[in-house]
Amino acid sequence: MGKMPKISIIIPIFNEEQYIAKCLESIIESDYDKNKMEVLLVDGGSTDKTLDIIDGYQQKHSLFKLLRNPDRTVPFAMNMGIKAACGEFVVRLDAHAMYPKDYFSKLIDYHQKLQADNVGGVVVTAVRHKNNVSHAIKNVLSDKLGVGSAFRSGVKEIKEVDTVPFGCYKKEVFDKVGLYDERLTRNQDIELNKRLKRAGGKIFIVPDIESTYYARESFKALAKNNFQNGRWNMLTAYYTNSFSSLSPRHYVPLLFVLGIVLPLFCCYLFSLTVLLFYVSVITARSLQIKHNTTIYHQIAAFVILHFSYGFGEIVGIMQVIKEAIKGR
Repeated sequence: MGKMPKISIIIPIFNEEQYIAKCLESIIESDYDKNKMEVLLVDGGSTDKTLDIIDGYQQKHSLFKLLRNPDRTVPFAMNMGIKAACGEFVVRLDAHAMYPKDYFSKLIDYHQKLQADNVGGVVVTAVRHKNNVSHAIKNVLSDKLGVGSAFRSGVKEIKEVDTVPFGCYKKEVFDKVGLYDERLTRNQDIELNKRLKRAGGKIFIVPDIESTYYARESFKALAKNNFQNGRWNMLTAYYTNSFSSLSPRHYVPLLFVLGIVLPLFCCYLFSLTVLLFYVSVITARSLQIKHNTTIYHQIAAFVILHFSYGFGEIVGIMQVIKEAIKGR
């Protein structure tokens, strides 16, 4: 690659004692010039051993800087980091992930080759504890029928997209399109990237760039996370006053759940038909992807993921109606 510009890596953190060490170790092992890196760890008030672990790394490595985020949420953390960043490029990372040695050098290299505004790669889903439940969750989060995201299910060639995980932005992008929307507890990356695209920016996903993300490992955690994802889809559309702040795929679980629930009030047969079709589809797909788990666990992972997400969107709609009435 050409010259190595200064990069600012921003990682929002909160109670990450199980993951933060592996994340920081992967950054230390990077082949990128450490004199051209700064890592801004923005903590939202961790109450576990996260800060003790970070302190140990700070004593050995000057590139790690700790910022305190009293507002706690990710968009506030990212905005604090961006304002403090000294780099020509800003890289948004997640503490639940590990990054290969050439991760940052490839990001910058492809930025220069593609003349991009934001570049990201593919996320490989992993689990720390291996059992039937965790493997079923891993499988469903890596499958298009599960999540629908190209960056999770994989791509075969470089392509222009509307969002990427763990993006690497030119810092000047934030002067052009603004900072993260601090109203959005979730979906803040997607909404920012949509704004960037509307402003004529170019976002690329590169299959040659990979990171490893550690998924949640219980059905309860999977349901809780995706319920909130679904709820915030509706709130994101409401706060931004636009359904286009997200992609059409984000609303599919809502339509699916409504297609089963609403006809129960007038047409049981239709609901039953939709449900049976759904069960047959996910059973067939589960038989194809069930690595290191049982068919029952794999089907359960699909059901929990889809229904928790869809019901989250229904609750989000109810919350939007409530807030709209209050606003009036």
